[in-house]
Amino acid sequence: MKWCRFQVGGTISYGIVEDEARVTAVSGSPFETYTVTATIYPLSEVKLLVPVIPPTFYAGGLNYPEHVKWWAQYSGLKLRDLTEPGIGYRTNNALIAHEEHIVKPKDASDEFQVEGELVAVIGTKARHLSPENALSCVLGYTIGNDVSQRTWQIQDGSLWRAKNSDTFKPMGPWIATDLDPNNLETTIRINGQVQIQFNTRHMLFDAASHIAKISRYSTLYPGDVVWLGQKAEPPNIRPGDVLEIGIAAFGTLGNYVAVAEWEKTMG
Repeated sequence: MKWCRFQVGGTISYGIVEDEARVTAVSGSPFETYTVTATIYPLSEVKLLVPVIPPTFYAGGLNYPEHVKWWAQYSGLKLRDLTEPGIGYRTNNALIAHEEHIVKPKDASDEFQVEGELVAVIGTKARHLSPENALSCVLGYTIGNDVSQRTWQIQDGSLWRAKNSDTFKPMGPWIATDLDPNNLETTIRINGQVQIQFNTRHMLFDAASHIAKISRYSTLYPGDVVWLGQKAEPPNIRPGDVLEIGIAAFGTLGNYVAVAEWEKTMG
């Protein structure tokens, strides 16, 4: 099943996507009780929204061997063996939907980069899960783009603007259920050209490991999301680029890179 969150006119609803061609509106949400209605729209006639606004936005980092090696070389930090998932946070102000614009701030350097990631969406409240039963709380999976400004990441010593500026977190286009998160082929394209391809089976720590670690200390709630990292060195992106992050099992997240309107008139 593919769940989306969409808008028609002034009305926002959850819906079920069928054949990537039409959406059946739902009364309620996948996180609670719901009723499937008789209202059906062509997918082309609705505005897809971010599929969920997370109560808490978790992000796993340095989760593929190649990415760990690249970050050590780029940052100058010592390469070390990782023994458990690294967990961070992102902010909801940064979220945008499929086909909305990523805005590159004018003062951002050229090291403005794309990171295509699998995202686990929590469906039920959970605490103290083991890796063996951690996926029992997952509703499904979506796609995220962890847009990153590397110069700021080094300069600031935190991620407050490097990863959390407005529009830096595209997510969507929908939530797909009943997937194996450990065998999903991911492809990142810029302007139609393949830049990176990888399978989630190469994660250092899988979705279950991340969820189990988080639940050891923090209660997970319906709608929470856990982003799971990207393989390899991230490519730079620039205004005018069209980005596509595809996961073969359920679809493509597409966004255009722009410059803030208010900055276009500045020198």
